[in-house]
Parts: sequence; structure tokens; C-alpha cells
Amino acid sequence: MTYLPKESRYDGMQYNRCGKWGLKLPAVSLGLWHNFGGIDVFENSRAMLHRAFDLGITNFDLANNYGPPPGSAEENFGKILKQDFSAYRDELIISSKAGYLMWPGPYGEWGSRKYVLASLDQSLKRMGLEYVDIFYSHRPDPDTPLEETMMALDQAVRLGKALYVGISNYPADMAKEAARILKELGTPCLIHQPKYSMFVRWIEEGLLDVLEEEGIGCIPFSPLAQGLLTNKYLKGIPEGSRATREVFLKKEDVDSAHDKIVALNNIAQERGQSLAQMALAWVLRDKRITSVLIGASSVQQIDDNVETLKNLNFSEEELLAIEKVLK
Repeated sequence: MTYLPKESRYDGMQYNRCGKWGLKLPAVSLGLWHNFGGIDVFENSRAMLHRAFDLGITNFDLANNYGPPPGSAEENFGKILKQDFSAYRDELIISSKAGYLMWPGPYGEWGSRKYVLASLDQSLKRMGLEYVDIFYSHRPDPDTPLEETMMALDQAVRLGKALYVGISNYPADMAKEAARILKELGTPCLIHQPKYSMFVRWIEEGLLDVLEEEGIGCIPFSPLAQGLLTNKYLKGIPEGSRATREVFLKKEDVDSAHDKIVALNNIAQERGQSLAQMALAWVLRDKRITSVLIGASSVQQIDDNVETLKNLNFSEEELLAIEKVLK
């Protein structure tokens, strides 16, 4: 069945500029970290991408290791892109990353020029693309000079394999130095992708200030704290949830956060929002945030998350109440 996107797809979405640069991203972007890999139901992944685009989500965020197995999210995305989105490529912002383990041996992860550029070539092949819109260094490499990793990002742009470059998981001091190096090379850093939520707030301790000074955008991942900031765990740990598998979320994480989750949910209900919607709005409250990166396992989750945009404003009383819970 041929996919035809809604003509009204741009009417309800908000688009924010990446720092000082010309590129705008939707306030809500879709990450393909989970639920788009080889072990997942292909047609569900496809339906989620259709719905996201229909709602004005133009930014699809991938990485070389997304799956499982690693690489399979890019492969599936490439198939869906060819089937359904080839006519709309110029309306899409497609990103990928290199940094985590992809193949054995000394050149299969981290930040060497050898690995970064080889990984990009593999990602482009999996997705059937000539270029990605944004290419990220996925994590800093303690054993590779920062200049080498940034030079690889610069070369990706000069080779026409990426339009923009960004960094992910870099602390404030390294982000500042990376931005300096990239500026000198002539390929400025467009955006930073850090972990940030009500429960993980390290970027408030310097990184956001650096990004503002350098004119760099910010697109946080895990804004719902691996599902903690949703209604999923209000009454304990449901069977089949991520916490039962203890991969990224452990039972003790849920137990220790339970009282806070309940209190935050009460504030969200008073705002006429779900806990997830309030958590996303809370991340977007800071004007230095360009976009919030959601994950999804169903079309309904995408609908619910985009509904967040109908109520982004907080009163001083609400913000104080949230801070009181989070302390």
C-alpha cells in the first residue's frame, strides 16, 4: 500500500532553530534506538515512522549500533525510506552516530579517524543514502586526541557524506574544546545530544551554558528516564516492562523513584497532562533546548508525546512544586 503523507503535516508542529544556525528541528524528534531493529515487528516500525511524519516530525535519529542486532535499525530504516519516503528525502533530517562497538578488533569502536569514517560509510550503505543530515561523535574517546575525532567529522562534511556534525555525551569542557576545534576547521558544531530528564540533570551544571555561548543546539535523549517518567510504573513494575529485563532500567531504580513518580503525576494531572507529557514539556521549558528526542513502541505513544506541544508553559508555582519533589 502506497504511503501518502498528510498535507497538513506541518500545521501542528513547532520548529526550533539549532543554536545560532539556520537548521530548524521539530520540537519533538523520533529516536530509533529501540523498537526498530531486526528483532522488532517491521510493520509496526513502519507505521510509527508514517505517523511521526504525518505529525510533522521530520528528524529521525539513528546510530550505527541501534537494533538489536547492531546495524539493523539503519537497515530497516533504509527499507522504509526506499519504500515510503524517497520522494520526501529533502523534507527529512536523518542523523547517525559512530562511537560504540560495531565490529571486532582495534578499529571497531571509539573515535579514531579510521573507525569514524568507516562507520559512516557502513551506515550510509545500510540506509541506502548518499549523505546524512547530521553525523555525531557518539561518545568521547579517552585514548584518541579530540582533534583526530573532530577532523574525521570535518572530513565527513568535506566528502559530502554529512551536511552537519554534532557530538553526544560530551561533558562541558570537552564540548567547548570540540566546538573550538571544529570552528577552526571550518565545520562548526551544530548540536549536542546529551542524556537529560527530570531525574538526570547534569547538563544544567555547565554544559547548557557552553552550548549557549557557542551557539550550539541541544537535543536531549531519554527525556522520560527509560520510562520512569510515564504512568507505566505508578503501581509498581508491570510484567514485560523494561525494568523486568534489567537492561537499562533496574528494579531498584523504579522502587527508589516511586514516590517521586506519584507526586509528579499528581502535578501533571492538575496541568491536564500525562506524566510523560509534563516531563517532555519540562525539558523543553529551557529555550536552549532545540528538540526533545522521544522513543516509541507504538503509534499511540507518538500521538501522546506530540500532544505535549499543546501545553508547554509552566507557572512559577508548578516549577517550584516540581523542584520540591525532585530534591
